[in-house]
Amino acid sequence: MSLVDEISAAITDAMRQKHAARLSALRMLKAAFMNKSIEKGHDLDDGEAQQVVGALVKQRRDSVDQFQKGGRQDLADKELAEITILESYLPPAADPALIEQAVVDAIAEAGATSAKDMGKVMKAAMAKLAGQTIDGKVVNELVRKKLAGA
Repeated sequence: MSLVDEISAAITDAMRQKHAARLSALRMLKAAFMNKSIEKGHDLDDGEAQQVVGALVKQRRDSVDQFQKGGRQDLADKELAEITILESYLPPAADPALIEQAVVDAIAEAGATSAKDMGKVMKAAMAKLAGQTIDGKVVNELVRKKLAGA
């Protein structure tokens, strides 16, 4: 069953269980799938669907930061609940040791010696970690540390 079909089934289940918060998050996700599908001009495959979920999780995290800075903990809590629901449809997060190894390999491949090579290293590292749930900020910080020490 594809991720898009799985979400549709989960929406039906949430309606039956009268779970309003879950239903709201899943409907928002399905709408994002439809928008991306129209944008692409074809049905989404699982990889594209996971990218949409990842983008929504990232948006929610940014919103949480903004709401907390603005003193709106009630809205931040709502966003955190949505993040929990959305993350259940992503693959498990990559192991930190795996991320570090990918960064080390990317630096070696790119022949990077300074922060000027940051773009090449990030591109190579992210390519090595494709298909896994990773936070780009974490990879970016790790690359900066490694290049500063190189």
